[in-house]
Amino acid sequence: MIAKLKRIDWNLFTILLVMMGVSIAVIYSATHSTPKFANSTERMIIYYIAGFVVFFVMSMVNYRIWLKYSLYIYGAGLVLLLLVMVIGQTLNNAQGWLSIGGLSLQPAELFKMVLILFLATLLSRKEQLKLLFWRDVTPLIAITFIPFALVMAQNDLGNALSYLIIMMALLWIGNIKYTQAILFTSLAIVMVIVGIRSYVAYHDNIKTYLADIKRDHWMERLDPWLMPDQATEKAIYHTRNAKLAIASGGLSGEGYMKGTSVQSDRVPLTYSDSIFVVVAEEFGFIGAAILLLLYFTLIHRLILVSLECRERAGPYIIIGIVAMLLYQIFENIGMFIGIMPLTGITLPFISFGGTSLVMNMACMGLVMSIRIHNQEDNDEVSVNVTQRYALNK
Repeated sequence: MIAKLKRIDWNLFTILLVMMGVSIAVIYSATHSTPKFANSTERMIIYYIAGFVVFFVMSMVNYRIWLKYSLYIYGAGLVLLLLVMVIGQTLNNAQGWLSIGGLSLQPAELFKMVLILFLATLLSRKEQLKLLFWRDVTPLIAITFIPFALVMAQNDLGNALSYLIIMMALLWIGNIKYTQAILFTSLAIVMVIVGIRSYVAYHDNIKTYLADIKRDHWMERLDPWLMPDQATEKAIYHTRNAKLAIASGGLSGEGYMKGTSVQSDRVPLTYSDSIFVVVAEEFGFIGAAILLLLYFTLIHRLILVSLECRERAGPYIIIGIVAMLLYQIFENIGMFIGIMPLTGITLPFISFGGTSLVMNMACMGLVMSIRIHNQEDNDEVSVNVTQRYALNK
């Protein structure tokens, strides 16, 4: 145990501690004047304590155990996603929460790590062979599409898209053929262009259809992004006020707990999805840049760990986690500056949310497990080589 603790990347651990401090401070600023959310700061502290416990437990457990049982973990994750559709609670138009012993669990968040583990397990068995489309790529797409469809049915677009990002990142480093990569990229670009043009051209028909299937709130998320001039006041309220708040922050911000828009509740969900707005308005461009620098440093540490791995499963897991984090950071910040559609995606390690935070901390623990147990393997190899050399002499 002591030997394993010594192998933890304490630089990465320090980054997580700093992010905890930032998260708690910003959540307090966003909620201290709102009685409804008055206990959010205390709850976030509890979530972080639980998150660090999970971090250390995951670090000490050999990550190969999770790979060994990844198929069963994947199956259990699908059962939870199906269970949500039957008895799940609805929040912000998404039916994605299970209530267990008074605690809310969001299986769609947990499934990100589940998917990374299962895809990494399958890809690691291919060694360094090129992936064949029907034998290798198609099954991986099917494995990803099943949870994607289930989460889309729960009205959780943000988490559903993260599964596709994870899959694409792992296929890329999994030695997919360049011709296939170019084909998929071209197809994705064409689908996005055609989808946007079709949305604009058939806007009224799409609006009627979505209303019929009770998904009309999707229009409120897409209209401010694609058709801001025609969006309703209700649809544009969130993103417009978020942009105004970010702009008012200027270079150094309006001051801690002095953000005009944040403190007057003109921006919804400032303690969770919109927490970047609090950082930008109260700490300005400098504060936002420092937060992005923290993320850059975190991802840099993760990539360094992946480069130290002697086997392929470790890098697959880490790159899957990096892709997940990059997507969430880009989407969360992008939707408030107008370059991405509004989705219910949290800002990793900063936004309020127990399931999201604990899942991210578990992923960090998984990375530490890869580092610790790969270093143990390296030490064993070094000892064996030294012993053989001594015997030969």
